[in-house]
Amino acid sequence: MATVEELLHRITLDPGKRGGKPCIRGMRITVYDVLGWLAAGMSQQEILEDYPELEPADIQACLAFAAGREQRMVRIVA
Repeated sequence: MATVEELLHRITLDPGKRGGKPCIRGMRITVYDVLGWLAAGMSQQEILEDYPELEPADIQACLAFAAGREQRMVRIVA
């Protein structure tokens, strides 16, 4: 199993692709796309069948990326 650091290397940022959103391995599929599919109830297997260019580690990388962003969020204390 890949480390979080290895997974995050799969996420690329290119200002000329998808408006600079985080994409998977330079493709036009964004982290947001994958997270949205998962949130909508698609299984990882369904995503991989619909998008054969993706690998299981790409989905893990999206989850790791989202988890990392959540940790960096600023919290407002009431």
